[in-house]
Amino acid sequence: MGLNAATELDRQRQPEATASAWPVFLVASVAVFLVSLDSTVLFAAFDALRSGFAHSSAADLSWVLNAYTVVYAALLVPAGRLADAWGRKRVFQSGLLLFLAASAACGASPTVGMLVGARALQAVGAALLTPASLALVLGAFPAERRAVVVSLWGAVGGLAAALGPSLGSAVVDAWGWRWAFYLNLPLGLLAWWLGRARLTEWRQGQGRVSLDGVGIGLLITGVGGLAFGIVEADARGWASQLVWGTLVAGLALLAVFVVWARRTPEPAVDLSLFADPTYRFVNLATLSFGIAFSMMFFAMFFFLMKVWHYSLPLAGLAVSPGPLLVVPVAMVAGRLAARVGHRPLLVGGSLLYACAGLWLHGRVSPAPDFLGVWLPGLCMTGTAVGLVLPALSAAAVARLPPARFGVGSAVNQAVRQMGSVLGVAATVALVGSTTPQIADFQSLYLAHVGLALVTGLLCLRVDTRPPGRR
Repeated sequence: MGLNAATELDRQRQPEATASAWPVFLVASVAVFLVSLDSTVLFAAFDALRSGFAHSSAADLSWVLNAYTVVYAALLVPAGRLADAWGRKRVFQSGLLLFLAASAACGASPTVGMLVGARALQAVGAALLTPASLALVLGAFPAERRAVVVSLWGAVGGLAAALGPSLGSAVVDAWGWRWAFYLNLPLGLLAWWLGRARLTEWRQGQGRVSLDGVGIGLLITGVGGLAFGIVEADARGWASQLVWGTLVAGLALLAVFVVWARRTPEPAVDLSLFADPTYRFVNLATLSFGIAFSMMFFAMFFFLMKVWHYSLPLAGLAVSPGPLLVVPVAMVAGRLAARVGHRPLLVGGSLLYACAGLWLHGRVSPAPDFLGVWLPGLCMTGTAVGLVLPALSAAAVARLPPARFGVGSAVNQAVRQMGSVLGVAATVALVGSTTPQIADFQSLYLAHVGLALVTGLLCLRVDTRPPGRR
């Protein structure tokens, strides 16, 4: 993913490289902020999409979210190889332009089918620029500062994903759902323009790279099959042959992908990374937390608007306090992790996330109570996200050799996106009806608690402590 020659970069680093490191971080972070924002901004726009496409079901509209996430996850690792071969700056700038063009196409889409297609194209651009951005950032900083920089880079993405619903609510209420996509254009074009002067080109090899088309196809169809089965279960019932058929087919395709990836020389996902126990358990925890994260934030708008009957902008304000806690908590947690490792943060954050789910399960009722019920639960959730989400990204690469830093990070992000796909699908199945009841949300909160506890248990096996503390 653009870091296969990290050690060579250390040897070749010029003194002025660190002087220009923070402008590089700024350009890359703006782009990653937009990419992460688009993974959750439509949580707030889902009702507006329903109104705009009145003849489409909730299951159909869920693919406006999931098409982006599935394609993005499947292409992250191959896109990193492209950045190495064709040039990090070139791939970053090209990916950003494609992302912005697709954003404009999303906003102008007249049908659900065209919108889903534009979202898939948008995901291609996002996948191109994300690994290249991390490679550019880490190439600009000395090795001893990379752990902090990765935490900050992860915090930017986590903040954007958490802010997406609240920001989206304000934009959609003021200008309509199409502006959830158009809002990418000003900041994205600014980042592209600054990148022309601030970013330095770097490439490895002769510009040739082999892409695992079979593996990418298996990954997209496998995850897509699971998501399709889950969202259709709400409309057709779990006894439906179509539901079970697509779920089984999705699992079978993923099993075939594993076999294929073990045999092909350059697979879409390098499974040998999982030989390291810490990496293996971090990614399993990333999958479970990715599901829980998407379920919680997507369901917040369903609950506030359908049960408490908040308006869209009021729901956006009601969600905001949690995301505002993410960055300050992540900054403090990153410094602590450098001294004691990531395990205490991951386990403690997972338990806190479970407590937030228990709190909401036991306290929410049809009668609105923002200060007494909602705000405490939201503060627990935001603090937990700040502890867990950036720490998962950092822990995933903490024990990998520099040459595998990039691809390891890309695989971890892809796993998180797959979790998001399943979380969205599960939320649509549980509370996606036009009139969800309190009992529906209580089932969702219990699922959220269970996933958080699974995350904490998996993180007990994570060991990223500094050598002197083991």
